[in-house]
Parts: sequence; structure tokens; C-alpha cells
Amino acid sequence: MSQDPWLQNYDATCRLVQEIAENIHERNRQQRTGGNPAKINMTLRASLQKLKQNINQLRESLLRASSSRRIMQSEADRRQNLVDDLVTRDKQLNATFKGDVTHPELSRSTLMPGAGGEGGASANPWLVNEPEETRGLGFSAIKQQQQRIVEVQDAGLDALAAVISRQKRMGQDIGNELDGQNDAIKHVGEIIDDLTHLVDKTDDRIRNETRRVKLVETKSASCGMLVVIVLLLIAIVVVAVWPT
Repeated sequence: MSQDPWLQNYDATCRLVQEIAENIHERNRQQRTGGNPAKINMTLRASLQKLKQNINQLRESLLRASSSRRIMQSEADRRQNLVDDLVTRDKQLNATFKGDVTHPELSRSTLMPGAGGEGGASANPWLVNEPEETRGLGFSAIKQQQQRIVEVQDAGLDALAAVISRQKRMGQDIGNELDGQNDAIKHVGEIIDDLTHLVDKTDDRIRNETRRVKLVETKSASCGMLVVIVLLLIAIVVVAVWPT
């Protein structure tokens, strides 16, 4: 797994700090021996400017990572301590370069990583007051510790991604179930609409047939009265012409 870009930039900045400290040491040596330190002073000014830029980039990158929760809070606090230490070293280097303070000279062996100490790794002399968990560790040990922290974070993110994936599948299943229920309800609604339409048509037919029956009954009653009247007239005529 590749190293965190922030840690890579931090390591590069630490190496720049060591390079500046070594150049200041060399500049002071030239001044003591009557040499001309003009060229190395130009290099130091450019290096100090780049150091300031690197520290600002580390601070901004850390703020973005912390705001977006890409790293745990404990790791964000640890990295902030490292940035604060770099800011302190930057001030000390600038003061030493300008001659404002007398900083103890450091030998080349203590400035260069891997020049001494157990396992070929030496602690960075420009990062004093480090957090307890990194105090006394060389760059190699710090890198390994940081890599383990990143691996733990990656495992946590993988577990979180798996949980989110399961929740997403559950949501899709629930959505599909609701879609099926909505289709069934829609189908039942269509059946009810058809039945309502059929009942309305049947009701209309029943009303029409009822009106027809009443009309037939009325006509039947009228015909019966007419027959009775005709029969009465016939009876009257017969009685009238019948000889007594």
C-alpha cells in the first residue's frame, strides 16, 4: 500500500529542515575561516522560503483531511503537533540564519538521518517536544507507525463501506417490495373501478326496465277499462232493443 501523501510531504519537509540546518552550519564555518558565504546565503534564503511554503501546504492539507473525516481525530491531533514543531523549527532556523540568536552548532552526523543510532536511524534533532507516541523514534520507525495507523483507518473504512453497502441493498429490497405492493394496489383499484362501472350500467338498465313495466301496466289498465265500457254499451243497446 502506498504511503499517505501528507506523510510523504512531511518527510520531505523534515529533510529540507535538515538540509537548511546543515547549510547554516557550513555557512558559519565559512565565516569563521574567512570564506565567502554569499552563494550559500542565497541558497539558504530560497530554502527557508520553500520551507515556509511546505509548512503552509502541510497545514492546509491537514485541515482538509480533518474536515472531511479522512483521518481519525487522534491522527489529526498528532499531525498538528508535528506541524507545530515544524513551525517552531522554521522560526529557530530563520533566527539562526539572521544571527538573532546563537543556536548550538550541530555536527553533520546528528543532522543527517541514518548517520547514527540503533538500526541506522537517528531521531530528528529539529523535532523536539514530539508527542509521547513518537518521542525517541527515528524516521523509519515513525513511518512504520504511521503506516500501521493508515492500515487501521483503511480497515475501518472498509468495514464502514460494507455496512453502507448492506444498508443500500436493504433499501433497494424495501423499495422493490413497495413497488410490488403499489402495483398490486393499482391492480385492485382497476378491478374496483370496473366493478363500479358495471354496477352503474346494471342500475341504469334496471331503472329503464322498471319504467317499461310501469308503462305496460298503465297501458294494460287502460285497455281493461275500455273493454268494460264497450261491453256496457253493448248491454245497454241489447236491453233497449230487446222486445218486452
